[in-house]
Amino acid sequence: MEISVAAPAYNEADNIAAAVTEWRDYLERNPAIGAWEIVVCDDGSADATGKILRGLREECPQLVVVTFERNRGAGAAIAAAIARTRMDWVVLLDSDGQFPIANLDRFIERVRAGAGLAFSGARVRKADSLPYRWGSAASGAVSNLLHRTRYRDFNSIFKVVYGPLFRALPLESSGMNCSTEITARVAELGHAWVELPIEHRERGGGSRGWRFWRGARDRALFVGYLGLRHWLLRRGVLRVRAGQEEVL
Repeated sequence: MEISVAAPAYNEADNIAAAVTEWRDYLERNPAIGAWEIVVCDDGSADATGKILRGLREECPQLVVVTFERNRGAGAAIAAAIARTRMDWVVLLDSDGQFPIANLDRFIERVRAGAGLAFSGARVRKADSLPYRWGSAASGAVSNLLHRTRYRDFNSIFKVVYGPLFRALPLESSGMNCSTEITARVAELGHAWVELPIEHRERGGGSRGWRFWRGARDRALFVGYLGLRHWLLRRGVLRVRAGQEEVL
């Protein structure tokens, strides 16, 4: 099984070295994994994230670093990282240490069994503060209602997706709503997500790169936009973009 790990990074100097090392060690030692790579997009970090990544690249030739000169948002960084991947399967996760790469064990079993093309991690216990958990639960419930789905963790960033499908998604989100958009876009294409339980840890260090109330407002607006888009697709007012039909 060939795997690309894709991740955004913004001011993650406290976490990025430990995260990349954890990913590399796992990928090297797992007998089920053949060729692999790690693609990290440095989203215009103002700290030492870029310098640390450049140092890690000297030790790990499989590490690909995409660099933004200015901060463009998590969504843009995620899209750029995914676009640079080359392997058959892409694993998407954050670089803050909250998603252990060992979660991938149960996904590999399902992928090799041919259970689907899109897999998502449902956090058993979200290691976030109460306001963030409430916000995620509320937006997830609304997203499920609008898309007529019943996913346990609509907003989870931990994804394992068939590479050609992932790279064909037209992602528009510029901020922290990209994981929600990915879930919605794949559902629009008629693919059912296979959800598997995953561990979710406390941040390794540093702080979140977005403010809660502004993030909550933006998510509410974006969820509404995705819902409207889905409704227009169902009515035939919009159509799937050219190029996506190949991976339906």
